[in-house]
Amino acid sequence: MSALEIIINLLSWFFIVSGSVFVVIGAVGTIRFPDFWSRLHAASITDSAGMILLVIGMCLQAGPTLVTVKLLIIGVFLFITGPTSTHAVANAALVTGLRPPEGEGLIGAEPEPLTPEGEDDA
Repeated sequence: MSALEIIINLLSWFFIVSGSVFVVIGAVGTIRFPDFWSRLHAASITDSAGMILLVIGMCLQAGPTLVTVKLLIIGVFLFITGPTSTHAVANAALVTGLRPPEGEGLIGAEPEPLTPEGEDDA
């Protein structure tokens, strides 16, 4: 093995192990956090970070081949659909009435509805 191959192998395994650690931390956060919103945040952030690191590590392992191109296409797809699905789940929860817990000192009042310009209540 040449020095370049050793460096590429070490980098790829660093990215793969780092991505795996992110995914495991996200799984533990999903189990341990107290409410839906915290769990959703833990799952979405670590899922994106872990996926990016894992795909980079696998691309380095595959080398400059068609497999690398396929991995990059999969990575772009996951990079777009992961946050989109998280937003859809959060929006569905918000619409059905599940509100995030309010911090200390926050009022939590609903925003006032917008009125069209020119219409006054007077």
